[in-house]
Amino acid sequence: MTPTDTLTTPVPVVLAGARGHGRWHLDNIRRLQRAGRVRLAGICELTPLAAEEIPDGLGTPAQSPDLGALLDRTGARIAVLCTPIPTHTDLALTAARRGVHVLLEKPPTPSYAEFRRLADGIAEAGVACQIGFQSLGSHAVPAIRALLADGAIGEVTGIGGAGAWARDEAYYRRAPWAGRRRMNGTDVVDGVLTNPLAHITATAFALLGITGADDVTGIETELWRANAIEADDTSCLRVRTRRGPVAVGATLCAEHPDEPYVVVHGRSGRITFWYKQDRVLLQRAGHGPEETEHGRTDLLDNLVDHLSTGAGLLVPPPATDAFMRVVETVRTAPDPRPLPAGAWRTDPRERRRIVPGVDALVAAVADTLSLYSELGAPWASRKETSTA
Repeated sequence: MTPTDTLTTPVPVVLAGARGHGRWHLDNIRRLQRAGRVRLAGICELTPLAAEEIPDGLGTPAQSPDLGALLDRTGARIAVLCTPIPTHTDLALTAARRGVHVLLEKPPTPSYAEFRRLADGIAEAGVACQIGFQSLGSHAVPAIRALLADGAIGEVTGIGGAGAWARDEAYYRRAPWAGRRRMNGTDVVDGVLTNPLAHITATAFALLGITGADDVTGIETELWRANAIEADDTSCLRVRTRRGPVAVGATLCAEHPDEPYVVVHGRSGRITFWYKQDRVLLQRAGHGPEETEHGRTDLLDNLVDHLSTGAGLLVPPPATDAFMRVVETVRTAPDPRPLPAGAWRTDPRERRRIVPGVDALVAAVADTLSLYSELGAPWASRKETSTA
């Protein structure tokens, strides 16, 4: 199907995975339904949603645990997939083979091989697929690119990223796959760098214009965990790219959780982008600081525009090829090491683990493009660095 072929609005949509983060998609679909853009035709869940779980204004959509049958029954033109990471490829291809377009939550897949199967299958089916890196819908991204092209901060020397978030123990009990690297012999890779704070790396790549796997020439990772999980919750990475280094520090064990950001370092200044807030701070020689706020294009809205008017997709699968190199490196790295008992404490009120000093450590990675071990973290050493 080509854009504008037999597409009518509101576009019928099926949502697979309507609990957890899927509730955000329900609210977003409701917003677009009120605007006459889409119509919620069905919900795919193993256990059907009760009436009170469906936001007002969405009616009584059809429900089924079988995505293919639900797509056939409803005639949906778009499938929004917010399901466990290991299910992404098969469900996306189930939709694609029926000519149904896809909005797929990030990370697109748990391995690079699965990503190639996904991307090749989407291309063969001739449908559109949008990967759910919402930060790449921010109008700040092209604005920052324009500043860099104009030489606002001189030659770019690298990009840093910092994410100091908190997740309680219940976060890792929300689903059987949460905090797992693999389950029943299947890759999951639900770590801080690849799932909750994956936007940092993806956004840094987008600002540099890094998309293809060949743009990445090397990756170093240091993967740690304070929680009793398989995956990492306090980690850093440094990626060598054809356009300069990218270093990211991330934790889900922050002392004082704050907004994640990326910072572009230049010879004569820096640009900081708080991507969840669409807020940009430009600091450069000879000028006072300049702060701006930007709008954002919703990715489902953009997908509808792509199908109805031919507007360019903001995050098609090829745009995430380089990011999937990072996922693959994390997947194949040695399992994250547990932080020593003295390196973390439990907050009984919030029922979560905290790594003292980690907030400053994460920020230092973004500022210096260094790894934890290079910054003198007492529990980190270069021998724990995995290089690909």
